[in-house]
Amino acid sequence: MPTDHHQPAASVLPRFGLSRMKPRDPNEPHRAASPLELFFDLVFVVAVAFSSAQLHHMETHGHAAEGVVGYLMIFFAIWWAWMNFTWFATSFGTDDWLYRVLTVLQMGGVLILAAGASRAMEEGDFSLGVIGYIIMRLALVGQWLRAAANNPEYRPTAYRYAIGIVIIQVMWVGYLFVPKSLGVIAFIVLALIEISVPLFAESKKTTPWNAHHITERYGLFTLILLGESILASTNAVVDAIETGHHLNDLLIISGSGLLIAAGMWWVYFAREHHEHIDGIRSSVTFGYFHYFIFAAAGAFSAGIEVAIDYIGGEAHLNEIVGAATLSVPVAVFFLAVWWLTLRKSLSGVGSGFFLLGVAVMAAAVVVPGVWSVTAVAVGAILSVVAVEVGSRAGSGLADEATLGQFN
Repeated sequence: MPTDHHQPAASVLPRFGLSRMKPRDPNEPHRAASPLELFFDLVFVVAVAFSSAQLHHMETHGHAAEGVVGYLMIFFAIWWAWMNFTWFATSFGTDDWLYRVLTVLQMGGVLILAAGASRAMEEGDFSLGVIGYIIMRLALVGQWLRAAANNPEYRPTAYRYAIGIVIIQVMWVGYLFVPKSLGVIAFIVLALIEISVPLFAESKKTTPWNAHHITERYGLFTLILLGESILASTNAVVDAIETGHHLNDLLIISGSGLLIAAGMWWVYFAREHHEHIDGIRSSVTFGYFHYFIFAAAGAFSAGIEVAIDYIGGEAHLNEIVGAATLSVPVAVFFLAVWWLTLRKSLSGVGSGFFLLGVAVMAAAVVVPGVWSVTAVAVGAILSVVAVEVGSRAGSGLADEATLGQFN
Protein backbone atom coordinates (compact mmCIF):
# COMPACT_ATOMS: atom_id res chain seq x y z
CA MET A 1 0.00 0.00 0.00
CA PRO A 2 1.19 3.59 -0.49
CA THR A 3 3.26 5.01 2.30
CA ASP A 4 3.27 8.63 3.44
CA HIS A 5 6.51 10.14 2.21
CA HIS A 6 6.98 11.78 5.63
CA GLN A 7 6.89 8.42 7.37
CA PRO A 8 10.03 6.32 7.90
CA ALA A 9 10.09 2.74 6.70
CA ALA A 10 8.10 0.44 8.97
CA SER A 11 7.82 -3.30 9.24
CA VAL A 12 4.45 -4.53 8.03
CA LEU A 13 2.54 -7.18 9.90
CA PRO A 14 1.54 -10.19 7.78
CA ARG A 15 -2.13 -9.83 8.78
CA PHE A 16 -4.51 -7.04 7.86
CA GLY A 17 -1.86 -4.88 6.17
CA LEU A 18 -1.08 -2.91 9.33
CA SER A 19 2.23 -1.25 10.17
CA ARG A 20 3.71 -1.54 13.65
CA MET A 21 2.97 1.65 15.53
CA LYS A 22 6.45 2.40 16.78
CA PRO A 23 7.51 5.65 18.45
CA ARG A 24 8.79 8.28 16.05
CA ASP A 25 12.34 9.53 16.37
CA PRO A 26 12.14 12.89 18.23
CA ASN A 27 15.27 13.99 16.35
CA GLU A 28 14.03 12.95 12.92
CA PRO A 29 15.36 15.63 10.53
CA HIS A 30 13.14 17.58 8.15
CA ARG A 31 9.95 16.05 9.48
CA ALA A 32 6.96 17.96 8.15
CA ALA A 33 3.21 17.79 8.50
CA SER A 34 1.68 14.93 6.52
CA PRO A 35 -1.22 15.35 4.06
CA LEU A 36 -3.47 13.56 6.56
CA GLU A 37 -2.55 16.05 9.28
CA LEU A 38 -3.27 18.98 6.99
CA PHE A 39 -6.64 17.47 6.02
CA PHE A 40 -7.37 17.02 9.71
CA ASP A 41 -6.62 20.71 10.34
CA LEU A 42 -8.90 21.87 7.54
CA VAL A 43 -11.84 19.86 8.89
CA PHE A 44 -11.30 21.22 12.39
CA VAL A 45 -11.20 24.79 11.10
CA VAL A 46 -14.66 24.19 9.62
CA ALA A 47 -15.83 23.59 13.18
CA VAL A 48 -14.12 26.80 14.30
CA ALA A 49 -15.89 28.66 11.48
CA PHE A 50 -19.27 27.35 12.68
CA SER A 51 -18.64 28.44 16.26
CA SER A 52 -17.26 31.83 15.16
CA ALA A 53 -20.30 32.43 12.97
CA GLN A 54 -22.58 31.64 15.90
CA LEU A 55 -20.53 34.00 18.10
CA HIS A 56 -21.07 36.76 15.54
CA HIS A 57 -24.80 36.04 15.44
CA MET A 58 -25.16 36.25 19.21
CA GLU A 59 -22.99 39.35 19.55
CA THR A 60 -24.93 41.18 16.84
CA HIS A 61 -28.23 40.39 18.55
CA GLY A 62 -27.13 41.77 21.89
CA HIS A 63 -26.11 38.54 23.62
CA ALA A 64 -22.35 39.15 23.67
CA ALA A 65 -21.65 37.74 27.15
CA GLU A 66 -23.62 34.53 26.55
CA GLY A 67 -22.06 34.20 23.11
CA VAL A 68 -18.50 34.53 24.39
CA VAL A 69 -19.05 31.97 27.17
CA GLY A 70 -20.64 29.50 24.76
CA TYR A 71 -17.91 30.08 22.18
CA LEU A 72 -15.14 29.43 24.70
CA MET A 73 -16.84 26.21 25.80
CA ILE A 74 -17.30 24.89 22.26
CA PHE A 75 -13.82 26.02 21.30
CA PHE A 76 -12.34 24.11 24.22
CA ALA A 77 -13.72 20.87 22.80
CA ILE A 78 -12.36 21.66 19.32
CA TRP A 79 -8.94 22.74 20.59
CA TRP A 80 -8.51 19.88 23.03
CA ALA A 81 -9.37 17.18 20.50
CA TRP A 82 -7.09 18.80 17.91
CA MET A 83 -4.21 19.13 20.35
CA ASN A 84 -4.44 15.56 21.60
CA PHE A 85 -4.35 14.15 18.08
CA THR A 86 -1.47 16.47 17.15
CA TRP A 87 0.72 15.35 20.04
CA PHE A 88 -0.17 11.70 19.53
CA ALA A 89 0.71 11.95 15.84
CA THR A 90 4.09 13.50 16.52
CA SER A 91 4.87 10.58 18.84
CA PHE A 92 3.31 7.56 17.10
CA GLY A 93 2.03 8.69 13.72
CA THR A 94 1.85 6.02 11.04
CA ASP A 95 -0.01 5.92 7.75
CA ASP A 96 -1.78 2.60 7.42
CA TRP A 97 -5.51 2.20 6.80
CA LEU A 98 -6.51 1.78 10.46
CA TYR A 99 -4.70 4.93 11.52
CA ARG A 100 -6.40 6.82 8.71
CA VAL A 101 -9.84 5.43 9.55
CA LEU A 102 -9.55 6.40 13.23
CA THR A 103 -8.33 9.85 12.23
CA VAL A 104 -11.23 10.37 9.83
CA LEU A 105 -13.56 9.22 12.61
CA GLN A 106 -12.25 12.09 14.73
CA MET A 107 -12.99 14.45 11.85
CA GLY A 108 -16.54 13.15 11.75
CA GLY A 109 -16.85 13.78 15.46
CA VAL A 110 -15.80 17.42 15.18
CA LEU A 111 -18.32 18.01 12.40
CA ILE A 112 -21.06 16.63 14.66
CA LEU A 113 -19.79 18.96 17.38
CA ALA A 114 -19.92 21.87 14.93
CA ALA A 115 -23.49 20.98 13.98
CA GLY A 116 -24.45 21.29 17.64
CA ALA A 117 -22.66 24.60 18.21
CA SER A 118 -25.76 26.73 17.63
CA ARG A 119 -27.94 24.82 20.10
CA ALA A 120 -25.16 24.72 22.66
CA MET A 121 -24.39 28.44 22.51
CA GLU A 122 -27.96 29.73 22.24
CA GLU A 123 -29.94 27.22 24.31
CA GLY A 124 -27.32 25.57 26.50
CA ASP A 125 -28.14 22.21 24.88
CA PHE A 126 -24.81 20.39 24.57
CA SER A 127 -26.23 16.96 23.72
CA LEU A 128 -25.10 16.92 20.08
CA GLY A 129 -21.82 18.58 20.96
CA VAL A 130 -21.07 15.99 23.64
CA ILE A 131 -21.86 13.15 21.21
CA GLY A 132 -19.41 14.56 18.67
CA TYR A 133 -16.79 15.17 21.34
CA ILE A 134 -17.04 11.62 22.71
CA ILE A 135 -16.66 10.21 19.19
CA MET A 136 -13.43 12.17 18.76
CA ARG A 137 -12.04 11.15 22.11
CA LEU A 138 -12.90 7.45 21.88
CA ALA A 139 -11.32 7.29 18.43
CA LEU A 140 -8.11 8.52 20.05
CA VAL A 141 -8.47 5.84 22.75
CA GLY A 142 -8.26 3.30 19.93
CA GLN A 143 -4.98 4.86 18.81
CA TRP A 144 -3.56 4.77 22.34
CA LEU A 145 -4.53 1.11 22.79
CA ARG A 146 -2.81 0.28 19.56
CA ALA A 147 0.31 2.15 20.67
CA ALA A 148 0.21 0.20 23.94
CA ALA A 149 0.00 -3.11 22.08
CA ASN A 150 3.03 -2.31 19.94
CA ASN A 151 5.30 -0.59 22.49
CA PRO A 152 6.04 -2.30 25.83
CA GLU A 153 8.27 0.64 26.77
CA TYR A 154 5.42 3.14 26.50
CA ARG A 155 2.60 0.78 27.43
CA PRO A 156 2.00 2.20 30.94
CA THR A 157 1.78 5.74 29.54
CA ALA A 158 -0.54 4.68 26.72
CA TYR A 159 -2.83 2.81 29.11
CA ARG A 160 -2.96 5.83 31.40
CA TYR A 161 -4.07 7.97 28.49
CA ALA A 162 -6.69 5.46 27.38
CA ILE A 163 -8.13 4.91 30.85
CA GLY A 164 -8.11 8.60 31.72
CA ILE A 165 -9.88 9.55 28.50
CA VAL A 166 -12.56 6.87 28.92
CA ILE A 167 -13.30 7.91 32.51
CA ILE A 168 -13.71 11.57 31.62
CA GLN A 169 -16.01 10.70 28.68
CA VAL A 170 -18.33 8.98 31.14
CA MET A 171 -18.30 12.22 33.12
CA TRP A 172 -19.22 14.19 30.00
CA VAL A 173 -22.27 11.99 29.56
CA GLY A 174 -23.20 12.88 33.14
CA TYR A 175 -22.74 16.56 32.25
CA LEU A 176 -25.85 16.37 30.07
CA PHE A 177 -27.93 15.87 33.21
CA VAL A 178 -26.46 18.81 35.13
CA PRO A 179 -28.93 21.70 35.68
CA LYS A 180 -28.29 24.58 33.29
CA SER A 181 -27.72 26.91 36.24
CA LEU A 182 -24.62 24.87 37.10
CA GLY A 183 -23.59 24.19 33.51
CA VAL A 184 -20.65 26.58 33.28
CA ILE A 185 -19.19 25.56 36.65
CA ALA A 186 -19.54 21.87 35.83
CA PHE A 187 -17.94 22.46 32.43
CA ILE A 188 -14.92 24.18 34.00
CA VAL A 189 -14.46 21.31 36.47
CA LEU A 190 -14.61 18.68 33.72
CA ALA A 191 -12.29 20.72 31.49
CA LEU A 192 -9.71 20.90 34.29
CA ILE A 193 -9.94 17.13 34.70
CA GLU A 194 -9.49 16.71 30.94
CA ILE A 195 -6.32 18.77 30.80
CA SER A 196 -4.90 16.88 33.78
CA VAL A 197 -4.95 13.55 31.91
CA PRO A 198 -1.69 14.21 29.98
CA LEU A 199 0.02 15.32 33.20
CA PHE A 200 -1.06 12.06 34.84
CA ALA A 201 -0.11 9.89 31.85
CA GLU A 202 3.24 11.48 31.06
CA SER A 203 4.37 11.34 34.70
CA LYS A 204 5.08 7.62 34.20
CA LYS A 205 7.20 7.98 31.07
CA THR A 206 7.10 10.85 28.61
CA THR A 207 6.28 10.06 25.01
CA PRO A 208 8.74 11.21 22.32
CA TRP A 209 7.94 14.37 20.39
CA ASN A 210 9.62 16.25 17.60
CA ALA A 211 9.81 19.92 18.60
CA HIS A 212 10.17 21.18 15.01
CA HIS A 213 7.24 19.08 13.82
CA ILE A 214 4.93 20.01 16.69
CA THR A 215 5.59 23.75 16.41
CA GLU A 216 5.08 23.59 12.66
CA ARG A 217 1.69 21.96 13.31
CA TYR A 218 0.70 24.80 15.65
CA GLY A 219 1.93 27.37 13.16
CA LEU A 220 0.00 25.85 10.28
CA PHE A 221 -3.20 25.71 12.31
CA THR A 222 -2.74 29.36 13.23
CA LEU A 223 -2.33 30.21 9.55
CA ILE A 224 -5.50 28.34 8.64
CA LEU A 225 -7.42 30.06 11.43
CA LEU A 226 -6.28 33.47 10.22
CA GLY A 227 -7.16 32.50 6.67
CA GLU A 228 -10.67 31.47 7.73
CA SER A 229 -11.10 34.75 9.58
CA ILE A 230 -9.97 36.75 6.53
CA LEU A 231 -12.38 34.78 4.31
CA ALA A 232 -15.34 35.33 6.63
CA SER A 233 -14.51 39.02 7.03
CA THR A 234 -14.05 39.50 3.28
CA ASN A 235 -17.37 37.81 2.52
CA ALA A 236 -19.09 40.13 4.99
CA VAL A 237 -17.47 43.21 3.43
CA VAL A 238 -18.38 42.11 -0.12
CA ASP A 239 -21.99 41.44 0.88
CA ALA A 240 -22.21 44.87 2.51
CA ILE A 241 -20.59 46.67 -0.45
CA GLU A 242 -23.19 45.16 -2.80
CA THR A 243 -25.87 47.14 -0.99
CA GLY A 244 -24.14 50.35 -2.10
CA HIS A 245 -24.28 51.96 1.35
CA HIS A 246 -21.51 53.14 3.71
CA LEU A 247 -18.82 52.44 1.12
CA ASN A 248 -16.16 54.62 2.77
CA ASP A 249 -16.71 52.99 6.17
CA LEU A 250 -16.55 49.53 4.62
CA LEU A 251 -13.26 50.33 2.90
CA ILE A 252 -11.83 51.54 6.23
CA ILE A 253 -12.91 48.32 7.95
CA SER A 254 -11.57 46.19 5.10
CA GLY A 255 -8.16 47.86 5.03
CA SER A 256 -7.85 47.94 8.81
CA GLY A 257 -8.90 44.30 9.05
CA LEU A 258 -6.18 43.27 6.62
CA LEU A 259 -3.57 45.18 8.62
CA ILE A 260 -4.74 43.49 11.83
CA ALA A 261 -4.57 40.02 10.28
CA ALA A 262 -1.12 40.76 8.86
CA GLY A 263 0.02 41.96 12.27
CA MET A 264 -1.27 38.80 13.94
CA TRP A 265 0.62 36.69 11.41
CA TRP A 266 3.73 38.85 11.76
CA VAL A 267 4.11 38.63 15.52
CA TYR A 268 3.23 34.92 15.72
CA PHE A 269 5.91 33.92 13.24
CA ALA A 270 8.48 36.49 14.30
CA ARG A 271 10.55 33.93 16.24
CA GLU A 272 11.23 30.23 16.09
CA HIS A 273 9.00 28.26 18.44
CA HIS A 274 10.72 24.89 18.79
CA GLU A 275 13.11 26.38 21.35
CA HIS A 276 10.18 26.70 23.76
CA ILE A 277 9.67 22.92 23.99
CA ASP A 278 12.41 21.14 25.89
CA GLY A 279 10.54 19.14 28.55
CA ILE A 280 7.12 18.15 29.80
CA ARG A 281 6.55 21.42 31.66
CA SER A 282 7.45 23.65 28.71
CA SER A 283 5.51 21.51 26.25
CA VAL A 284 2.39 21.69 28.42
CA THR A 285 2.77 25.46 28.74
CA PHE A 286 3.23 25.84 24.99
CA GLY A 287 0.30 23.60 24.14
CA TYR A 288 -2.16 24.84 26.73
CA PHE A 289 -1.43 28.52 26.16
CA HIS A 290 -2.39 28.10 22.53
CA TYR A 291 -5.99 27.77 23.64
CA PHE A 292 -6.04 31.56 24.06
CA ILE A 293 -4.14 32.17 20.82
CA PHE A 294 -6.37 29.90 18.74
CA ALA A 295 -9.63 31.07 20.35
CA ALA A 296 -8.69 34.72 19.81
CA ALA A 297 -7.76 34.06 16.17
CA GLY A 298 -11.08 32.30 15.62
CA ALA A 299 -13.04 35.18 17.19
CA PHE A 300 -11.26 37.83 15.11
CA SER A 301 -13.64 37.45 12.14
CA ALA A 302 -16.70 37.76 14.39
CA GLY A 303 -15.46 41.16 15.57
CA ILE A 304 -14.99 42.39 12.00
CA GLU A 305 -18.47 41.21 11.07
CA VAL A 306 -19.99 42.95 14.09
CA ALA A 307 -18.30 46.20 13.01
CA ILE A 308 -19.86 45.81 9.56
CA ASP A 309 -23.28 45.11 11.05
CA TYR A 310 -22.94 48.12 13.33
CA ILE A 311 -22.45 50.64 10.56
CA GLY A 312 -25.38 49.07 8.72
CA GLY A 313 -27.64 49.48 11.74
CA GLU A 314 -28.07 45.73 12.16
CA ALA A 315 -26.16 45.31 15.44
CA HIS A 316 -28.29 45.48 18.58
CA LEU A 317 -25.58 46.32 21.13
CA ASN A 318 -23.98 49.48 22.44
CA GLU A 319 -20.95 50.98 20.73
CA ILE A 320 -18.40 50.04 23.39
CA VAL A 321 -19.44 46.39 23.47
CA GLY A 322 -19.46 46.33 19.68
CA ALA A 323 -15.89 47.64 19.55
CA ALA A 324 -14.83 45.15 22.24
CA THR A 325 -15.89 42.20 20.06
CA LEU A 326 -12.86 43.00 17.90
CA SER A 327 -10.39 44.77 20.17
CA VAL A 328 -10.49 42.21 23.00
CA PRO A 329 -9.72 39.04 20.98
CA VAL A 330 -7.01 40.80 18.98
CA ALA A 331 -5.41 42.18 22.16
CA VAL A 332 -5.59 38.72 23.76
CA PHE A 333 -3.87 37.20 20.71
CA PHE A 334 -1.00 39.71 20.78
CA LEU A 335 -0.59 39.49 24.55
CA ALA A 336 -0.58 35.68 24.54
CA VAL A 337 1.99 35.52 21.73
CA TRP A 338 4.20 38.03 23.54
CA TRP A 339 4.07 36.09 26.80
CA LEU A 340 4.66 32.71 25.16
CA THR A 341 7.27 33.40 22.49
CA LEU A 342 8.47 37.03 22.40
CA ARG A 343 9.08 38.43 25.86
CA LYS A 344 12.44 36.69 26.35
CA SER A 345 13.76 37.87 23.00
CA LEU A 346 12.68 41.49 23.37
CA SER A 347 14.51 44.14 25.35
CA GLY A 348 12.73 45.98 28.13
CA VAL A 349 12.05 48.87 25.77
CA GLY A 350 10.91 46.46 23.06
CA SER A 351 8.47 44.73 25.38
CA GLY A 352 7.22 48.07 26.65
CA PHE A 353 6.58 49.28 23.11
CA PHE A 354 4.87 46.00 22.23
CA LEU A 355 2.59 46.24 25.24
CA LEU A 356 1.86 49.85 24.35
CA GLY A 357 0.46 48.52 21.10
CA VAL A 358 -1.69 46.03 23.03
CA ALA A 359 -2.92 48.88 25.25
CA VAL A 360 -3.92 50.86 22.16
CA MET A 361 -5.92 47.84 20.97
CA ALA A 362 -7.69 47.61 24.32
CA ALA A 363 -8.36 51.35 24.38
CA ALA A 364 -10.01 51.12 20.96
CA VAL A 365 -13.26 50.21 22.72
CA VAL A 366 -13.81 53.92 23.46
CA VAL A 367 -13.00 55.11 19.92
CA PRO A 368 -16.21 55.96 18.08
CA GLY A 369 -17.47 54.33 14.89
CA VAL A 370 -15.31 52.50 12.38
CA TRP A 371 -12.26 54.29 13.73
CA SER A 372 -12.18 51.75 16.56
CA VAL A 373 -11.16 49.15 13.96
CA THR A 374 -8.46 51.50 12.71
CA ALA A 375 -7.25 52.02 16.29
CA VAL A 376 -6.83 48.26 16.68
CA ALA A 377 -4.83 48.24 13.44
CA VAL A 378 -2.61 51.05 14.77
CA GLY A 379 -1.96 49.01 17.91
CA ALA A 380 -1.05 46.01 15.78
CA ILE A 381 1.42 48.10 13.77
CA LEU A 382 3.05 49.40 16.97
CA SER A 383 3.53 45.85 18.22
CA VAL A 384 5.00 44.72 14.90
CA VAL A 385 7.47 47.61 14.97
CA ALA A 386 8.44 46.61 18.53
CA VAL A 387 9.17 43.07 17.38
CA GLU A 388 11.36 44.28 14.53
CA VAL A 389 13.42 46.91 16.37
CA GLY A 390 13.21 45.86 20.01
CA SER A 391 15.15 42.58 20.03
CA ARG A 392 17.69 41.81 22.70
CA ALA A 393 21.29 41.71 21.55
CA GLY A 394 22.07 38.35 20.00
CA SER A 395 18.46 37.20 19.70
CA GLY A 396 18.59 37.12 15.90
CA LEU A 397 16.59 38.80 13.21
CA ALA A 398 12.88 38.12 12.97
CA ASP A 399 12.93 37.22 9.29
CA GLU A 400 15.70 34.67 9.81
CA ALA A 401 13.78 33.06 12.65
CA THR A 402 10.61 32.94 10.60
CA LEU A 403 12.34 31.28 7.69
CA GLY A 404 14.03 28.80 9.98
CA GLN A 405 10.76 27.72 11.57
CA PHE A 406 9.57 26.05 8.35
CA ASN A 407 12.92 24.63 7.27
